[in-house]
Amino acid sequence: MAAIETTSDSLLALDIGAITTRALFFDVVNGQYRFVAAGSAPTTAGAPFHNVLEGAHMAIDDLQRITGRRLLADDATVIIPSLSPGEGVDGMVTTLSAGAPLKTVVIGLLEDVSVASAHRLVKSIHARLVDTFTLSDRRSLETRLDALLRLRPDLVIVTGGTENGASVSVSRLLEPLRLALRLMPPEERPQILFAGNSALQEKISTIFEDTARVWLAPNVRPALDEEQIAAAHTILARALREHYIRRLSGLQELDAWSGGVTMPAATAQGRMVRFLSLDDPSKGVLAVDMGASSITVTAAFQGRQYLGAYTDLGLGPQAAGVTRGDPHATLLPWLTLPLEADTVRDYVFNKTLQPAALPLTEEETAIEYAMARYALHRAAHRLLRDMYAQGTNDTAGVPELFPPVEPIIITGGIFTQTANLGKALLTALDGLQPTGITTILLDRYNLTTALGAAASINPALAVQAMDSTMFIRLGLVVAPISIARPGTPVLKVQLTDNESGETLKGEVKQGGLAVLPLPPGRRGTLRLQPLYRTDIGLGAGRKAAYEVSGSALGIVIDARGRPLRLHKDMARRQEMYKKWLWHLGH
Repeated sequence: MAAIETTSDSLLALDIGAITTRALFFDVVNGQYRFVAAGSAPTTAGAPFHNVLEGAHMAIDDLQRITGRRLLADDATVIIPSLSPGEGVDGMVTTLSAGAPLKTVVIGLLEDVSVASAHRLVKSIHARLVDTFTLSDRRSLETRLDALLRLRPDLVIVTGGTENGASVSVSRLLEPLRLALRLMPPEERPQILFAGNSALQEKISTIFEDTARVWLAPNVRPALDEEQIAAAHTILARALREHYIRRLSGLQELDAWSGGVTMPAATAQGRMVRFLSLDDPSKGVLAVDMGASSITVTAAFQGRQYLGAYTDLGLGPQAAGVTRGDPHATLLPWLTLPLEADTVRDYVFNKTLQPAALPLTEEETAIEYAMARYALHRAAHRLLRDMYAQGTNDTAGVPELFPPVEPIIITGGIFTQTANLGKALLTALDGLQPTGITTILLDRYNLTTALGAAASINPALAVQAMDSTMFIRLGLVVAPISIARPGTPVLKVQLTDNESGETLKGEVKQGGLAVLPLPPGRRGTLRLQPLYRTDIGLGAGRKAAYEVSGSALGIVIDARGRPLRLHKDMARRQEMYKKWLWHLGH
């Protein structure tokens, strides 16, 4: 195998989130790239600084304090390249999820063809769809022109026409946009991404050459039954970089230090997940980043990627929107404490105003986790719906369920800012509801995103650091699918500790959750025998044996059912939730 060429040794990765900015340092340790340390600080995109550079400086200062390595010069610029073993860094990348979502308008021909593809493209970035113009739109030209002038979009995505297909209809749809751009001040004009019939690219460039920045991407719908979003997403990520450099003070300096390697966090995460999915053709990979401004869910199967960045489901400024106007009614099925409607509503609205605030009481914690489980469940359901819409064969055959994936990587404050690993795991299980056998990995520092960006300048670093023990193995999860009645034994399990020879045996009943202890660093043999045609991801009734590794919470058998049906009675639900946490050791 040919060696991978590298362009840098040590690397500084800046991750600018809506609430927190992290500075991550990677270097060669014992001949191999490793994650060394992380510094953090509040993000300063908003008041009182309104400059992301301030938060970056504070995060790098924190990293300098931890490592003892000098990274900032006297003029507060990053020292690139390194000057000595303890001074400077050889390369830098920046990922970004801060800033307001891009207001986006889609223009396309057919709602269930090119427009549907454009909508999925919007969901893959930090954007908010504000309007759509199609051939079936009955609004007059003047009304559509008024809408564009009123909405002041940041981005317009134009699709339509299969290859060598429609051209006149697409041109006619663009007339309101052409007029609107001439009426807008130059600094308020949106960028335009054209991802339609490639025969029209030259014409589109000519129409808008004097009024807007035009990005040309491959056709997202080259044929009626064919969709290709990945290439357009890559071009779109560049458009986002340009937009945020103009809108976020201080980002231009960070981009210069990064040599132009500044990309949306969702894009970077997606690149790493797609790479990991190539490792095992039989299973995909799933990653979740639960942030304050959005929830990003990425699934990939043999290099085919499905990416959703849901800006309306973030747990910070969008908290009130997540609950769709009635926090108590929306969150009630997910709450594990009996709480008054006013208590729930006040906490959710305060979270919207103070997104960095942490829950301080048992009641606030219950609301926070109920909101997280509900939002994650909605995000996962949306991604699954888009996977089905794209005609994928990668699903489990049930629209509400993910197929078996290995591993599942979770990150975000709701998972990383708690010492209760059992609660973090249970939140992921309730929201994602995985099937089959998988490992849940906790990414405490959002390293997956950093390495996705780092791959642009140092592929070897991304590969080697990802192979290191940089994640916390929360647990190996077995999630069987069964139609048996609650209380019926559905799975016989046997775990043998390879070191001590000790063996644990038992039966797991439908509706239950069980844990077999196997500490980190230990190896064991797990034997599973399904009962009553239960499926553990191999087919109904098929048994299996695996060599398994230990983890923080051991082997978790989640036989609570798929899809998960939480008890409607609050007292019963509270009792069951405490029991599940007790099984997980918390």
